Amino acid sequence: MGNQTIYFKKQPRIVATSTIAGPKECEGVVGRYVETALADDMFGESTFEKAECKMLSHVIDGAIANAGLKREEIDMIVSGDLLNQIISASFAARDFSIPFLGVYGACSTMAESLAVAAAFIEGGLTRRAVAATGSHFASAERQYRYPLELGCTRPPQSQWTVTAAGASLVCAEGEGVKITAATLGKVVDFGITDVNNMGAAMAPAAADTILAHFRETKESVEDYDLIVTGDLGALGSRILKDLTWEKGLDISKNHVDCGEIIYNVIEDEFQGGSGAGCSAVVLNSYLYTKMMAGSLKRILFAATGALLSTVSSGQGESIPCITHAVVLER
Repeated sequence: MGNQTIYFKKQPRIVATSTIAGPKECEGVVGRYVETALADDMFGESTFEKAECKMLSHVIDGAIANAGLKREEIDMIVSGDLLNQIISASFAARDFSIPFLGVYGACSTMAESLAVAAAFIEGGLTRRAVAATGSHFASAERQYRYPLELGCTRPPQSQWTVTAAGASLVCAEGEGVKITAATLGKVVDFGITDVNNMGAAMAPAAADTILAHFRETKESVEDYDLIVTGDLGALGSRILKDLTWEKGLDISKNHVDCGEIIYNVIEDEFQGGSGAGCSAVVLNSYLYTKMMAGSLKRILFAATGALLSTVSSGQGESIPCITHAVVLER
């Protein structure tokens, strides 16, 4: 429907999920739904990057096991992360001997992975695919901003990169949450150059995709129990609601943001959570549990991503962003 939205007639479904999160992430409401809660963010490894890779492997294996399947019964892994050359996903995939598609959408990677997996199943090209992503606070800080050892002061507009990973096992049949549509985002850049202000950078991309979704599907906001964005944080969420309201779409009644609910956001927590693991862990734990229990029947999951790097920031470039959305129904 239109240029950006596709419908899945076969309605691929998420039949199992798996999640893991660090101790800070498990202190909030989402922590009660996380499958594996870490006692420390090193996960028994010598570096943060190795811990992030291990977390991703853990949830991929977990989603497969929770479906009662074995590795050799999985046709494809679709995964990505925030590190240079998506090394967490690629290094995790080398242990599985399963066909692998590495994707990168920054913090929008969970929605992008689900859309790609669903499209392969819709086309009859695969039966079972794992969609997964994750992030780690310490590895992302030195990848995008400053190493923790520098002790830089965090400004009030900043978010806290979530240490977590989540995986969905998407199948052609079975009991689960159906993926019925996807709206693929466009790259949007409003000229934000502050690498600490991800919410302001990503909000225009979120608005662009959400507006496109409702324009092309002819649906209304009331058709969804929730419109979930993937880590705009408190400031970005307010900007998003202003941007969509200006275009005649009021999402304030049923909009929630993964970055706002992952932590108990108070003054000391800045703007909330960010990172590819933020929307991944919220979706595959909290939201998936609610949908399987029937308390949520239909959501628009719109994960947001900032497509910057230290190279682009060092050259004075602004931050291009993207948002991909999938419709999930129970």
